[in-house]
Amino acid sequence: MKRAVIFLAASALAMPAHAQERAAGEAVEQSSAQNAPLFAGELEFSKAFLADIMAEGVVVPTPKDPGGGYTHEQHKRNFKAIYLGGQLYRLTGEQKYADYVRDVLLAYAELYPTLGEHPARKNSQSSGRIFWQVLNDAMWMVDSIQGYEAIRGSLSEADRENIDNNLFRKAAEFLSTGSAVTFSKIHNHATWATAGVGMTGYLLGDKELVDIALLGLDKSGETGFLRQSELLFSPDGYYTEGPYYQRFALKPFVVFAGAIEKNDPSRKIFEHRDGILLKALTTTIQLTYDGYFFPFNDAIRDKSLNTDELFHGVAVAYQKTRDPGLLSIAEWQGRTVLTDAGMMVANDLAAGKAKPFPFKSMLLSDGPSGNQGAVAVIREGDSTTGKALVAKNSSQGMGHGHFDKLSWQYYDNGHEIVTDYGAARFLNIEAKDGGRYLPENESWAKQTIAHNTLVVDETTHFGGDAKVADTIAPEQLYFSDTSGAQVSTGRIVGAYDGVDFTRTVALLDIAGLNHSLVVDLTRVNSDGPHKYDMPLHYMGQIMRVGFDLASNTQDRPVLGTGSGYQHIWIDAAGRPSTAKSAFVTWLLGDRFYTARWVPQANATTILAESGANDASFNLRREPMLIQRVDGVSDTTFASVLEAHGRYDGAAERTTASDSRIADIAHHRAGDSDIMIIETIGGERTAFAISYDKDPAAKHRAKIAGEDIRWTGFAAKVELPRGGSRK
Repeated sequence: MKRAVIFLAASALAMPAHAQERAAGEAVEQSSAQNAPLFAGELEFSKAFLADIMAEGVVVPTPKDPGGGYTHEQHKRNFKAIYLGGQLYRLTGEQKYADYVRDVLLAYAELYPTLGEHPARKNSQSSGRIFWQVLNDAMWMVDSIQGYEAIRGSLSEADRENIDNNLFRKAAEFLSTGSAVTFSKIHNHATWATAGVGMTGYLLGDKELVDIALLGLDKSGETGFLRQSELLFSPDGYYTEGPYYQRFALKPFVVFAGAIEKNDPSRKIFEHRDGILLKALTTTIQLTYDGYFFPFNDAIRDKSLNTDELFHGVAVAYQKTRDPGLLSIAEWQGRTVLTDAGMMVANDLAAGKAKPFPFKSMLLSDGPSGNQGAVAVIREGDSTTGKALVAKNSSQGMGHGHFDKLSWQYYDNGHEIVTDYGAARFLNIEAKDGGRYLPENESWAKQTIAHNTLVVDETTHFGGDAKVADTIAPEQLYFSDTSGAQVSTGRIVGAYDGVDFTRTVALLDIAGLNHSLVVDLTRVNSDGPHKYDMPLHYMGQIMRVGFDLASNTQDRPVLGTGSGYQHIWIDAAGRPSTAKSAFVTWLLGDRFYTARWVPQANATTILAESGANDASFNLRREPMLIQRVDGVSDTTFASVLEAHGRYDGAAERTTASDSRIADIAHHRAGDSDIMIIETIGGERTAFAISYDKDPAAKHRAKIAGEDIRWTGFAAKVELPRGGSRK
């Protein structure tokens, strides 16, 4: 690399500008190919894509189709080609790439002034020009302006003026003043729009475009890109709409920030708000298991770190921080970007500088001031096959949020065990409403019963009103990442009138068990009697049920008529009388799982499945079990989830397929809750919760004549052995 740079410097005065650019590009390309396989692979991938699309000629169709349709997909291919073509021209100096990008942009400059509202627009969405929604137009702009920047200096004055004025200025006007409602939101759609407009302003030397992008249309700073970075992220870098949209919004944040730093370094954009953009990138990575994002809120479950947004994010963050853990993420991705940052990632990865990314247990506050609840991530073992317990005690998350206060998920052995449905949407599949959110996203996926949290009187949290939900957030009462006894407790007041509930989830090492145990305890307080449902959505095949069931083998009744209940088939129901029999065991992969609970008096357990009243087959069929208690005011749901045994289908060998827990019990001692777990080997452990925030406070409870003592909010207490239950 140094030899190439020295040669170019010595001969530069004798070479025309375009020849200098081409020689520099060839030197960079040769060096990266020799020294950085990741970057060389990205070059080859990009060249192959460009070769295919260039062979088709310039194809810029009149917009017609929704997501997944021909024109939609072609315009997506085009903005990818514009971006990659520009980068390839910058790196290789090959004129064919600049010529192709020029010709595509000239075709858009001819088409764009003729466009009005998109014919496939939806009334509920702001219409785009090139795409059915304005968001996609902004995405087109962000990539296209970067490709244009790379080739703009090679154009004739006439072509440059044509593309500047008939395409990018008009598109910037449409995205800003022409889409003022979207542009002025504090929302990911506005992030993309402000990024596209601002980057266009920098390239065209238009200070007005830059100012409105940074500070909002009125330049007050109450909206715009800077304000979005202040209101959409918590101090811990958690994005209020959840991990899926955190991933999506990350690209315009980091790419526009790069343009700001390049053109206005005095802003120190990457230091803004204590380095919030770089912090957001590492937080995004922390919100994954086996590379896939925790799918709460309106999430598409197949999204992982292996996405374009994270290729850019990882490269930019590594260039700024030199964090070697990010190199291991790039290695997992197997991709990077054709930028200086991407080259640095590739070179340092090839030099062996990567270290494992430090996935860890952590509490991520929500809200711009960190006071709107939190997401607790409790981990044990690695991020691929270890355990991850996620407590969603966060705010609503605006329009993409779900009504699921104090819900939870659980991962183990490479699988999602306790599940979150995510969104009812098939992205970019034309047959499924053009890839838009489906009606079942409102009627099922967002409803409380579709999540692992308390439902009162078969109604949804906050009456299903997102505006009300945005004003009320849970309180994170406690979090501990102490090894062997990791705990999270949250409380919500206001999800239901006259009802509040507090939920503790914990991952505990229990004597006599081979795997850590999940403990889940929800205390409900009410000013009057209600019907309470506590669903558990899980993945796997049932192996054993500990209580008698009345099964619906002929007709499959539906559980209810609204709030998501209309989408639930009842497969069976029963009334377990003791915790010894109140269990369901299922198999997923090569491991068994047993959910066990303390049944309340006259409680019913329902085994059910999603998919009822789904004439268009828009819902996945997924199992759930529901604990139901009716006609009580205050109550407590106390349960555990146990991993055990192994199934080896190839060897036809099964071990420990039955639960290793003999019994569990719940006791109320004053204001404290105590659960006692006893294994079949006689080992006994208490999990005590005082709800006292003083970490030094000492507590004592007497249960059946047995003295239990602990310190602080919550603790695990080893008890004398009982008799063996083998």
